[in-house]
Amino acid sequence: MSNISSKALLGFKYVYLIVFFALLSGFFYPFITGSGFNDVIGGILVLFVGLVGGILLYKATTSETKREIFFGSGFALIGISVYFIFQLTGRV
Repeated sequence: MSNISSKALLGFKYVYLIVFFALLSGFFYPFITGSGFNDVIGGILVLFVGLVGGILLYKATTSETKREIFFGSGFALIGISVYFIFQLTGRV
């Protein structure tokens, strides 16, 4: 595979994730209610933090040398994501 098509595929992967997370976090809700997009942007960022935490947990299972670092930071990011979810829903 050439270098250009590899970069295009990588770019498409991230665009797909951004669109998926935008739809998942309620992109159409501000259009229906007339409110702002601040909660949608916050929801996208919370989902990305959780995704990075999940990726780090996966890296912990495949890495031999930095397993503890990936494991701890992955669970920390997932915990931060859960805290932000509770904060956005008003339960904290």
